[in-house]
This record gives sequence, structure tokens and C-alpha cells, in this order.
Amino acid sequence: MTESSIADGAGTGTPAPSLYDGVVGQPQAVGQLRAAASRPVHAYLFHGPPGSGKRVAARAFAASLLCPRGGCGECNDCRRALAGTHPDLVVIERTGASLDVDEARTIVSRAQRRPLEAKRQVLLVTDVHLADKAAPALLKTVEEPPPTTVFVLLADDLPAGLATIASRCVQVAFDPVPAEEVSQWLVAHGVAEDVARSVAAVSGGRLDRARLLATDPGFAHRQEQWRTVPSRLDGTGATAAAAAAELLTSAEAALGPLQDQQAAELAELAERAEGRGVPGRKDIDDRHRREGRRFRTDELRMGLATLAGAYRDRLATASGGGAVPDARRAVLAVDALDRAAAALVRNPNEALLLESLMVTLSGMGAP
Repeated sequence: MTESSIADGAGTGTPAPSLYDGVVGQPQAVGQLRAAASRPVHAYLFHGPPGSGKRVAARAFAASLLCPRGGCGECNDCRRALAGTHPDLVVIERTGASLDVDEARTIVSRAQRRPLEAKRQVLLVTDVHLADKAAPALLKTVEEPPPTTVFVLLADDLPAGLATIASRCVQVAFDPVPAEEVSQWLVAHGVAEDVARSVAAVSGGRLDRARLLATDPGFAHRQEQWRTVPSRLDGTGATAAAAAAELLTSAEAALGPLQDQQAAELAELAERAEGRGVPGRKDIDDRHRREGRRFRTDELRMGLATLAGAYRDRLATASGGGAVPDARRAVLAVDALDRAAAALVRNPNEALLLESLMVTLSGMGAP
């Protein structure tokens, strides 16, 4: 588990309009947090898909709790929070595949400390949806923390093992960012409108993924590889296997921009450390591997959605022309693609999954 002190600025009294500017497409969540800042309770649970703005919103909310004027954005507390040096905002991240019991005990111990400067401390714990085994160790402290500690928990979803902790928190829901708002956000950051629209359509409502795809020179080519699968499958196993291998290689190539971003992060950290190496390098490497696995899965999910769209286009054409057998084949293909996308959640052998899918689609014939 790693700890770091980071935060963001806020506004006076009622938070300044700029406080949540970095949170895109979440008006209900932002409204809820603005209302909560003046009279915070002991624990909040932000839940929603990755890239929906939970972390940005959590930092902004934490800043409003730490600033003596409610988040003015100008005082020393706000400036240090913005610079990532405020000691009373502690971000806690898992180091392994899940948040384990020992890490939960460390969180419990950290919660008992008194704030160093502000009137309260904020413990921001990420990936709480992966705290299944650790949940009982966390429960009592989250339920009744010291009066000077506020928990802000982040979760991608709400599994059954998190139900009791969730019931002890104020829940703040984050939805996938609407494609139109993703597109507008990209354009505001200098992305061409046509690229922004294409990227937003396949980003799954994730700003982090949209940012990477918008700067990825291979994005359009990979989309075309998936879109043309129906016309390339010829009913033979060899062609199906070749298509699967090509798509898997394409998904690997998609990691390039993310790896460049991670390398830049390591270089910046090393520079700050003045050549002494990167503090917590193992923890950072572990996080980078998790990001890579997630990005790869998202890339495959995006490809499957693109391919499903190609079959839906064929379904519309077949239905309009009265070609019932062709329409039925397109429906079966979309169903197979939906099942494959759902299977990605279970961390399957991706090569076997894709090859089996291509064989299935090839056997259906072209609609």
C-alpha cells in the first residue's frame, strides 16, 4: 500500500465555480459534493466506472474540507494542496491485486492520527471494490472514525462484499461521461472535431482513455481492422485464426501511448529525486502493470463493440431488404460478440477467446 499527500483547490463558502471544472459530465455528483462540503459527515463512497472523474472530484472535495475558508483557491493551504504537499490529505492505494487485510489495518491505524495542520484529515482510499477480504477490518473505523478524520472511498463498482461498508457511507454515483461531453472536452483540449467525435464514440465514457486515443496515430487503423472482419472471414479456420492473431497484435500495439505516458511519469519522478532513483518504484511499476492490463482489456472491448456495430449495420441493411436469413446471422453475430465482451471481465485467455469468436463468426457466413 502506498500513501501520498495530494489535493486540489476550492472556493470560499460555497465552493468557487472553478473547483470542479476538471470533473466532466457529472452534474449530479458535483451538486451533491458542493452541498456536502459545508457540513461533511464521516465517510463518502464515490462509485462509478474508471475515467468517470471520481479521483478528480475526490481531490476537489477534499480540498474544500481542508481549506479554512472552504476552498478559496488562494490561501497557503489551497496552494500546497494544489502542489500536492498538504499533509492532511492522504491518498492510499493498494500495492497488490487487491486491498488486503494488512493494508486495511494500516488504514485503520492511519485514521487514528490527528491532523497535522488542518482541523481534519481526509483519507482517500482507492480501489475499495477490491477490498473484499479486507472489508471487515475496515468496517468499524469507516463506521465510526475519529471526529477529525473523513474517509473518501473510491470504487469502480459495488460488489456484494462491499455492501456493509457502502451502507455506512454517503454514496456519490458517477456515470460514464456522455460521448458528446467527451467530444467537447477533447476539442477544448486541442483535438480536431472529427477525431474527437470518433474517439468519444468508442471511449466508453472514460476521459483517461479518450485522452490517450486522441493522440494515438494507430487508432483509426485499428478501428478499420475490426470493422472489416466480416468481409475478411471466409469460413475457414485458418482465416479465423489469422484474424484473431492480427486483432490481438493490434491490441498490444495500442499500449504504446500509455507506455509513453508511464515512461514520462517515471522520468519526471526521477528528475525530482535528482538522480537518486524513483521512490516507491515497485509500487509505481505495479500500478503501471494494472493500468496496462485494464487498457488492453478496454481496447479489446472497444474492438468488439466496433465489430458489433459493423454487424448491426449489416442487420439494418438485411432487414430493410427483406433478407431474413442474413438478418438472423447478423443477430447471432451480435449476440456472440456481446458474450465475448462479457467474458473479458473474467480475465480469460484472450488469444483463445478471440480465436473461438472468429471461428464462430466465420461459421455463420457473411450476412
